[in-house]
Amino acid sequence: MSIQKTVTVDLGERSYDIVIGPGVLAQAGERIKAISPGARCAIVTDVNVNAAHGEALRASLDAVGIEHSTLEVEPGEQTKCMAVFEHVVGGLLDARLERRDLVLALGGGVVGDLAGFAASVTRRGMDFVQIPTSLLAQVDSSVGGKTGINAPQGKNLIGAFHQPRLVLADTDVLKTLSPREFRAGYAEVAKYGLIDRPDFFEWLERNRQKVFAFGPELVEAVAVSCQSKADVVARDELEGGLRALLNLGHTFGHALESATRYDGSRLVHGEGVAIGMALAHRFSNRLNLCSMDDVNRVEAHLRDAGLPVTIGEIPGDLPGPEKLLDYIAQDKKVSRGKLTFILTKGVGQSYIARDVPSSEVLQFLKEVT
Repeated sequence: MSIQKTVTVDLGERSYDIVIGPGVLAQAGERIKAISPGARCAIVTDVNVNAAHGEALRASLDAVGIEHSTLEVEPGEQTKCMAVFEHVVGGLLDARLERRDLVLALGGGVVGDLAGFAASVTRRGMDFVQIPTSLLAQVDSSVGGKTGINAPQGKNLIGAFHQPRLVLADTDVLKTLSPREFRAGYAEVAKYGLIDRPDFFEWLERNRQKVFAFGPELVEAVAVSCQSKADVVARDELEGGLRALLNLGHTFGHALESATRYDGSRLVHGEGVAIGMALAHRFSNRLNLCSMDDVNRVEAHLRDAGLPVTIGEIPGDLPGPEKLLDYIAQDKKVSRGKLTFILTKGVGQSYIARDVPSSEVLQFLKEVT
């Protein structure tokens, strides 16, 4: 019996499905042919993912007669840069793809962001399909149309909103992830409970080990996460307001990633989010918004999942509080120089706090570093 689930992102004529569960990759060809008959495809992937899953995708495309080419990039956050972006766009043009052909993003969040951004500008906008191969990408970056690359000034500062035509999230491919990458992706799963789904967070507290054991609970966790994000994106596609809630933990997390120069050996994105969510709860407690019991509960669950929750757990030297505040001030959620944070009044009670005084943030950073 199939345990696949489908979540729809409701954007009117641009609505698309997220297909979740084991065996989805083998169905890629028939599902892609159904949404875009006659299209040729360029697979954008990284070296490691191509070795693990590229042949399975190509076989699925071959089975239904879809022409395809493959464009490889190096793995890692440093790939999300202008030079590699130019390389990918050039590869799509060299393949003589037309506007209604498809870019297939086969990989984690880095490949999805990069390939999606390349699709958004090549021939003034090509269709693309997300085929996320990491837990983090399946529950977060592949859904909602945010694409982009990093700048020296900060993470994801160059990009575009460009929705995919389809998302294919095969939970079986997650078995090839390292334990660290799987844990890091789980931080984004926990995030949805902490934003506004306290019942889901309680469910995760009871079922986390089954999720990590690749039981049916993993499909359920991915589906609930995708539904949570889809609901927000449908109401605020371009992050005019509500969608900022999805950045719980990211303002601190992105600053820490910038501070480590995106060195994945020191800190990967999900770990930065985990620390960021713990800091967001601690900062909220400092502002008398939530209880210390809430802080302890969140940190205990993240620790139980094997995730870091303090800045001190990041190996190597970090810049001081003033420099960390500079990185925060570069965040995309800054508006007219005012700091915006996602704070919380308790588990599942997050909200957007605008005009947070930088002096309060600096004092907090001095305390936690």
